[in-house]
Amino acid sequence: MVDPLISLIAASIAFVGTHFVMSHPLRAPMVRLLGDGGFMIAYSLVSAATMAWMYFAFVATPAGAPLWGGYGDGVWIAASIITLLALVLFAGSLIGNPALPAPGAEKAALQAPSGVFKVTRHPMMWGFGLWAFAHLIAAPTSRTVVVALAIGVLALVGARLQDRKKELLMGDAWRQWEANTSYWPRLGRIFSVGIVPWIGGIAIWLGATWWHTMDAGVWRWV
Repeated sequence: MVDPLISLIAASIAFVGTHFVMSHPLRAPMVRLLGDGGFMIAYSLVSAATMAWMYFAFVATPAGAPLWGGYGDGVWIAASIITLLALVLFAGSLIGNPALPAPGAEKAALQAPSGVFKVTRHPMMWGFGLWAFAHLIAAPTSRTVVVALAIGVLALVGARLQDRKKELLMGDAWRQWEANTSYWPRLGRIFSVGIVPWIGGIAIWLGATWWHTMDAGVWRWV
């Protein structure tokens, strides 16, 4: 019988690896073979299957003791704030994001950055990255470290690779977007992103921390 932690590590490598290879070296040959629609179906099925494998392997792996620090109220407060910022970035990234494969993406890249894009041109990816970091400091058990590292690497390395891909696909429009925005988050600008990302982020944060398997966010002290 395979050790659940080994299974989780294998699932995490499969999840990250298949995302990278299907998004970059295998994308063109898969599109030629399957067409755009077929590629998206295959990509979605592989992503869903590897994510399900990660989930069930995570559940099967005992939580165990923290590998370092963790669990103190001070750490949980810091992690809760970081997670809130992550979700503000994520919520704002759903509006007018030229990185998303949607009509009008090239036009959006030619606009002056607004909202969360004043913080970073990859708010969704940095949202995942900050989420991963918050979990590493708050609950650094073996299974959480594996999943958080997988999500963090996929998001932040993926964002860099996305820049290269978008330069090829969108040319000068994306290069202008890069010149007007930052890969690294300028979190000092988070309070200037507008009310909508904050409302969305707070709503997701309250719901996600309430649903959390361990008391998190404000629910830890309510």
